[in-house]
Parts: sequence; structure tokens; C-alpha cells
Amino acid sequence: MNFVDRVVLHVTAGNGGHGVASVRREKFKPLGGPDGGNGGRGGSVIVTVDPQSTTLLDYHHTPHRKASNGVPGGGDERNGADGVDLVLPVPEGTVVKAADGTVIADLVGSDASIVVARGGRGGLGNKALASTRRKAPGFALLGEPGESRDLILELKSLADVALIGFPSAGKSSLVSVVSAAKPKIADYPFTTLVPNLGVVTAGSERFTIADVPGLIPGASQGKGLGLDFLRHIERCSVLVHVVDCATLEPGRDPMTDLDVIEAELAAYVPDNALGGRPLSERTRIVVLNKADVPDARDLAEMVRPDLEERGLEVHIVSAVAHIGLKELTFSLARHVAQARAELAATVVESPRIVLRPKAVDDSGFQIVTEGSGEDVAFRVVGERPTRWVRQTDFSNDEAVGYLADRLLRLGVEDALFAAGAVPGSTVLIGPGDNAVVFDWEPTMVSGAEHLSGPRGTDARVEERHRKSRSQRRDEFHARKDAQTAARDELAAERRAGHWTSED
Repeated sequence: MNFVDRVVLHVTAGNGGHGVASVRREKFKPLGGPDGGNGGRGGSVIVTVDPQSTTLLDYHHTPHRKASNGVPGGGDERNGADGVDLVLPVPEGTVVKAADGTVIADLVGSDASIVVARGGRGGLGNKALASTRRKAPGFALLGEPGESRDLILELKSLADVALIGFPSAGKSSLVSVVSAAKPKIADYPFTTLVPNLGVVTAGSERFTIADVPGLIPGASQGKGLGLDFLRHIERCSVLVHVVDCATLEPGRDPMTDLDVIEAELAAYVPDNALGGRPLSERTRIVVLNKADVPDARDLAEMVRPDLEERGLEVHIVSAVAHIGLKELTFSLARHVAQARAELAATVVESPRIVLRPKAVDDSGFQIVTEGSGEDVAFRVVGERPTRWVRQTDFSNDEAVGYLADRLLRLGVEDALFAAGAVPGSTVLIGPGDNAVVFDWEPTMVSGAEHLSGPRGTDARVEERHRKSRSQRRDEFHARKDAQTAARDELAAERRAGHWTSED
């Protein structure tokens, strides 16, 4: 079987290229200045509709997809090239969901597309980081990693009419005679394992009809792949019950078959995010098939009044003998045209544009206290601090000092003081397990530009053993105790007469 309508896809966007720290070196120009270029942007992953695609089979075999990375920058102000976006073609009607089942996008239309994973930003070179006070930075920013996420792609058929019923009820035969579709037809159950689409022309109306594989009792709970089959009728506006009036199975009759399928339709819960009505509330037509068999014809005429009493439209047809097909197609065309008119009359409110200005007291981050007692930690949560940490090369002291200056200007240190942090406290920047852990030391002197030293160094980051308050307190008490012990020893020696002179 080469038809796949549901896959789990693992996508990863490209990483941004690193910036370069470079200084122009040219004969007779000893102070050429920084000329490091910026890194390129990483490629994004885009899911788009392709009219030529009919299945998700390719993603079933290769579920891991990754976009290309951005090219690092170079000297002489050469910026790196951007990564190439990865475009994933899917059939029209594909629903993109997150790993938890949340609908991200419903791709309907020939030009529908969505960016499911964004590429990382490229890092700035030292040319872009130069300022009037930091004229030759000895560092550059790193490129940001691309987004990585798990997706669920579900293909749901785009059809106006769906044929539903028990296996071997004659649905595929009916599609083959009313349209140009040529599905496989056999006399054994579950001949059709994938939906078949056909285009029907009735007068001036054209509509699509879907041959859904047969349903059995318990299909709404997944029996007989019922959930996979029912998913393809969520978009259909008209449901046609194809009832086999010539079946010889015990316990089978048109009324029982109809009640069983109706119960499964009522039990199935469609995806509310797609805006679909419950299946039991949609237009339903009953087709009593195989009227070419004499006994089946008599049975159909017997149950027809009972079905009409329920308010259902009934057609007695025979796909083999081409009986009642013209009336059926024109009736379906009328219902489809009515459904399209109702949809067109529905006023679709355009989404309101909501402008949310930044609050006056919004600092762009927040401090979250985790733990208690001696194990307390302070987590800095915010888009800008998290991005800055990812861009920092911690092997370069000047880059670390630049990060400290950025955090200081943002107000992170003042917020840590207000939250109760003390020198030596554990500070985490970033959400989840990917956060960077620091032993916090407040910045005593702001502005690495004012600190003298060779390129790539920062005096504030030099190794120094700063004692904590508890250590200084313990050392103070230890000195006082030593002094007291020395005084007591001297007093004891004096009382013992060790210091008494002989004369």
C-alpha cells in the first residue's frame, strides 16, 4: 500500500552561522580596525501545499528532516551566506498538529504554507560590535540554534460527498459508475483500504465524492481502522449511507445496518479546531443498493417508508444495472449546491488586529525563585536574556564581560538584588533544562570599554577568590577565638610564676 495519511515528522531548522572576530592587517596600516563579518541565518522548515502530492509516503520512510545551517562570517567584512530553507510539499487538506495534538495549521488552498521551525539568527562579527569606546572587540557573537520540534501530519480528504456503509456494500462500484474513478472492486470485505476520490458532473454542478473504506461496529473506538476512515469524512457536507439490500449475513438488514452506522457517526468526535459540525448533524441520504437482485428490490421497497418517516431521503439504485443513478447524482448536486450557498452566506469575521503596547513596567524578563533554604536558586526568564546567553562564547573573557554589561543595562542585577540574591547565589538564565548556570557575582564596575587589557580579556572575569559573607564571618570569629586563647595561655603562665624573676 503506497497511501499514507498520517505521519509523525521530526523537523529541525538550521543553526545560525557564527560571527568572526578579525582585525584588518595590511602593510603600512598597523591599526586597520576590526573587519569580522556576520554569520548567515539558518534555514527554516516550511510545509506547503503541492497540487502534485497525493500521499505522505515520503515522510513515512524519512521522518527526520533538517534545514541547512548558515555559513559563518569571514574576515575582510565578508558575511556568511544564509542557509537554504527546507520546503516540505504535502497534499491539499493536510492538517499540521503539534506533538500534543494542538492544531497548528489546516492547509487548504494551492498557496497555503506555514513555517513550522524557524532558523537561528546569525551571530554578529566584531565589525558590527565595534563602538566609539570598544573600537576593536576581541570577540564575536555565536549563531543561535534552530528550532526543533515534533509534528503530526494528517491528511483529510477534500470532498463534498462521502459514501459510508458496511464493507462490501457497493460503495466502490457506485463511485466507479458515477465518476471516472476506477477503484479496485472485489467480492470480499475491506477491498478498499484507502479513500478514493471521484469527480461527478450533474448538469451544471460538479462535485467530488469520496469512497470511504467500510465501517464496522466499534469504528468510533478504532475497530477495523475506523478512526483512520472516519477522519476522511470530516470535511464532507453530505453523507450517503450505502446499504446492501442483498446481504445474506445473519443479523443484517437495512434498518439494522443504518442504525449501527448512525451510532458510530454520533460517537465519533470530529476535530473542533477545524470548525466541523458533528457528523450526526450533517445532511444524510440513504442509498439502498443492489436493486438488480429481485429479493433485494422487494426488501428495499418494504423499508423505504420506514426510512422516509425518519426524515431521510431514500434512493433505490443498482450500480451494476445503472438503476436510479441519474436521480441520485442530481439530488447530491442539489444538496451540495445548497451547502455551498450556506457556506458562502456565512459571514466570516476577519480576525481583529489587537495592538498590545509594551507596559511601562515591563522589563522584558522576570525572576523566578526556585527551591528554598540553602538550595534556593534564581532563574531569569525572558527572550532577550536567553538569546544573549546563547550568543555568548564563554571561552572568551571579553565576550563574558559584554554579556555582563548587557544584563546590567537590562536591569537583571537590580532585579536579583530585589529578589534576595547574594554574592555566590545560583542563577539560571533560560527556561527548562537548557538553562546556563552561574555563581552570581555582582558587577562592581560597569562598562568593559573602560577596562584596560589586551583584546579578548576582561579584568572583571579574571580568577579571583572572593570570599562570601559566611566565610568572612567564620574567619573573623576564628581570629577572635585565637586571640582569646593566646591571652588565656599567657594569663595561665603568669599565674603559674613562669615569668617571676630570680632577684
